[in-house]
Amino acid sequence: MPALSFASANVGGAVARFELVILLDLYWHRKQLLRNGQQIASSSFKVGDCSWSFHYYPNGVSSSCKDYISFFVTLDSRVAEPIKAWSRFSLLDQAGEPVPGNSVHTDVREHFEIGASHGCDLFIRKKFLEASEHLVDGCFTVWWEICVERLTPPQHLLDTDVTFEVGSEVFSAHRSVLAARSPVLEAELSFSAATAREGATAGDCRETDCIRIDGMLPQVFESLLHFVYTDSLPEMAEAEEPVMAEHLLVAADRFDLQGLKLICEEILCREINEETCCLLRDACMEFLEDPPVLQALVANDNDLLELVAKTCPMLLKELWACDEDDDDDPMQDV
Repeated sequence: MPALSFASANVGGAVARFELVILLDLYWHRKQLLRNGQQIASSSFKVGDCSWSFHYYPNGVSSSCKDYISFFVTLDSRVAEPIKAWSRFSLLDQAGEPVPGNSVHTDVREHFEIGASHGCDLFIRKKFLEASEHLVDGCFTVWWEICVERLTPPQHLLDTDVTFEVGSEVFSAHRSVLAARSPVLEAELSFSAATAREGATAGDCRETDCIRIDGMLPQVFESLLHFVYTDSLPEMAEAEEPVMAEHLLVAADRFDLQGLKLICEEILCREINEETCCLLRDACMEFLEDPPVLQALVANDNDLLELVAKTCPMLLKELWACDEDDDDDPMQDV
């Protein structure tokens, strides 16, 4: 059975957050004993007013990941209404530090009933672990952070520990929630905390850490925070959706929020019509008229010209027409 030791626990705000260090021993024995799809589980423990257990699959959770180790977290208690939870797993070295490139952040999942789970099926390839210095005497260590949105979370502005200044407006939030959802925001928060410890002046912050966000409209950042907490966009008029989606798509890319990017892309795809297609076509033409740009694009995709010739021959003809006007062949070096 995995040995769990609580490194720290932080229960407050809208999300309950626990950090645990898991010692996984008898690696070789369990690898031989348990087949693909078989697992061992920890005893139940409380996070976010619910009971959870940790499940370790030495030979992967399914046939598609038989060469990997899998980790999953399962809800062991009944809930009155769906709750959201997510985790991050990191392989630790002998000094107790995360091994670069061996951390996985799960998606946010809703849990409705006993047995609902989330986790990582492709955490680490067994051959890599076995050949590394991180497996010592059949033991390796994993750092695990689990965040659970409370069944009845307190009001959004209670117990916040970080503020953001966007334009002339100020937004309050919970550091643990932001760090769990966005690696970029996590790095920004860590930098802010380090700066504060080094002696930030009293005018730089109020009672909580204060971070300024430039290049973004306040209403866009407010919608981004709404997504971080709820996994959805706030209600808005149908006519407002495409414009907000454009701004949020940029913000999602900036803060590495993949779920938000998918939502924005879906909204924008619904808005494609004859007018927007013409605008996209003109923008693409303007972009590709620059010879170095076209050369670089074709160099990175050998099938590009063939695809354009089959699907949009008129575009290829216009590109050559532009080329003749400029007396310069954009593909002469390709």
